[in-house]
Amino acid sequence: MSHTPPLPLAGFTVVELTDNASAPFAGELLAQLGAEVWKVERPGGDASRRWGFERWRGACSSYHVLNRGKRALCLDVKDADDLAQLHRLIDEKADVFIHNLRPGTSGKYQLDAETLRGRKPSLVYCEVGAFGHVGPLREEPGYDPMMQAFSGIMSLTGDADRPPSRAGVSIIDLGTGTWAAFGVVAALLRRNIQGMGATVSCSLFETALVWMALSLGTAAAGGGQGERLGSGIGFVAPSRAYMTADGYLMLSCANDALFVKLCEAIGHPQWSSDERFATNTARLHHRAQLDALLEACLREHPLDHWQRQLRAHGVPSAPVQEVEEVLRHEQVRALGILGRPSDEEFEVVGFPLSFDGQRPPPLGPAGDLGQDNGLLRGR
Repeated sequence: MSHTPPLPLAGFTVVELTDNASAPFAGELLAQLGAEVWKVERPGGDASRRWGFERWRGACSSYHVLNRGKRALCLDVKDADDLAQLHRLIDEKADVFIHNLRPGTSGKYQLDAETLRGRKPSLVYCEVGAFGHVGPLREEPGYDPMMQAFSGIMSLTGDADRPPSRAGVSIIDLGTGTWAAFGVVAALLRRNIQGMGATVSCSLFETALVWMALSLGTAAAGGGQGERLGSGIGFVAPSRAYMTADGYLMLSCANDALFVKLCEAIGHPQWSSDERFATNTARLHHRAQLDALLEACLREHPLDHWQRQLRAHGVPSAPVQEVEEVLRHEQVRALGILGRPSDEEFEVVGFPLSFDGQRPPPLGPAGDLGQDNGLLRGR
């Protein structure tokens, strides 16, 4: 009989007092790794319950996507009895406590690291902030769009002749949740070795700065501030979406050898020996001329034709797909990354890691507001 080993965090308990996207995503990642996660919402519920127009079992899909597999509690930290229940839950059960309260607020409710770790030194305490936990903006609120603006990401996103753009997905929120979960796992590993807990601090702005690392490094080294290139990349050419006869095709030649193969695949081998295009540096200087040549060539045939040609020559490419095309694609289905918590639920994206060839199973559905409050009685 085959034996499925337990998930890496099986046996650990996480209590999260969270709202919106970043910190709830961290809790969900830990749940995917096997932890028991207790989600605490304020009266009225997590803000993500009301994001968007659609509803699923009384809440928007965003809430369900970010809060699967968790026990659902509703407690008012401004109420002395509710706050006492939360403290008992942390003291008695939690290996990890995660919150994204506004800086300075946690101390009002004795939910700060000094208080909780003073009572329970083994606790891994994770605080998720906006601008960071030190500095002149440490007490300012902030969300994903603000951080994309403030960090410079928007200055590099979009077309040069259009206003700056936000990335179409919440890269800062979900990235911060990932960093928070990474920090918690690292702290638990240290606790397992050294026996002590830790305070893990992360923020939306710090995540945004990490995503800007290449651009900030280029500027610090004297390479300038960069520019908006639409689907292009500032340090590689060709690398952008080109229109074919029936849709956009993304190409990216990260080295000169790939550019040689590209030229052969599209029937213009002479371009790779043209002094304007022979090296990546030369292509960057003559990007506009190269893009015009490639666009005119690629418009002659449809996407399927070019993908066959490029694949035959070992040149990476990808069509620009719509969201529903992604859901249907055979590669997505082959990965088994989409799943339903139950037959009554919609499909959701699962964990992007496998252990010993097995992806963690889909988490159960997100809870109704306060549905597990009864479990606190008698604690």
